Amino acid sequence: MRVVHIKNPRQREACLARLCAEAYGYEAGLRPLATFAGTQGVLIEQEAARVLALVDDHSRPVALALLVLDELGSGMTVMLLAELEQERQGVVRPAERLVAELARKAPLRVDARDAEQEARFRAAGISRWLDGKAGVRIGLGPRHPAGSLDDLPRTLTFDEAAVIHSFKQDREQFDDYKARFLRGLEAFPTTL
Repeated sequence: MRVVHIKNPRQREACLARLCAEAYGYEAGLRPLATFAGTQGVLIEQEAARVLALVDDHSRPVALALLVLDELGSGMTVMLLAELEQERQGVVRPAERLVAELARKAPLRVDARDAEQEARFRAAGISRWLDGKAGVRIGLGPRHPAGSLDDLPRTLTFDEAAVIHSFKQDREQFDDYKARFLRGLEAFPTTL
């Protein structure tokens, strides 16, 4: 097992498409496409996001994650995380293993929306927890520099509603991102 930072633009786009589809579901309307477009067009363009994979001993991806920098560049937040069921073939809890590897190497932040997510992240080695807004629990890896909510910079993001609105205003842009998303799903690499 090892973690791969996907730098090749075609592979990154394919992995991001698959990650969005897996994280939101294949029947989730415009949300996966809006996340794909906003991440590609804003966060990756500004070098504020990274797509990473956990690969097995045969270099097959078994889990994917999208990490996004905070405003100060001092930490990274797991924005999307997915296990690839068809590819994991006997790998136990690949998403947790990916988070555990990332937490050992990077100043990692995770947001848990419920007790089940928090338990999964705790099992992955995230042991420092803060109470965030709206019941969200914020977990910090051992390398994250923040000690309290006041020390925690805002994670960079994009306006999903604005992306969807731009799709409605610019059909050509919508068609382009939709085609790239579908091409990415079709071209998902079997090895990395």
